[in-house]
Amino acid sequence: MKLSSLNDLFIDELKDLYSAENQILKELPKMADNASNFELRAGFREHLEQTREHVSRLEQIFEALGEEPGGKRCRGMEGVLEEGGELLKQDAEPGVKDAGLISTAQRVEHYEMAGYGSARSFAQMLGISDAAILLQQTLNEEKETDRKLTALAEKSINARAL
Repeated sequence: MKLSSLNDLFIDELKDLYSAENQILKELPKMADNASNFELRAGFREHLEQTREHVSRLEQIFEALGEEPGGKRCRGMEGVLEEGGELLKQDAEPGVKDAGLISTAQRVEHYEMAGYGSARSFAQMLGISDAAILLQQTLNEEKETDRKLTALAEKSINARAL
């Protein structure tokens, strides 16, 4: 697809986010299963449900735009998740693995925040306010997840990794 306009770039960004979210859906259960800390495991499971909603919102946007969501593979998220998968294969103390899982999850969240922030800005500039509202809602949830991960790491998990 040739990117000839901001609208083309917006659709491309949405496809990237859709691919990223679907990759995350596959990895979150593995992350939850490998977490030894109850709060972290529960947080991953909660975020799995949120991620399903994120996919649904993106599908709503695609439908409203008359576009198909597929056709792109998010290589950035693929790389972030691949690195996280390497952690899961390593022999690590439970507290150390939990700290690593938080680090991986925050990389995921930051990647998503950048994408959702850009897509929301594009939607606003294009005057697609319904999409901008949905994208902002997801961006807010991604930021909140990042804050929860930071709090959990600083409250207990990082100290357990010492």
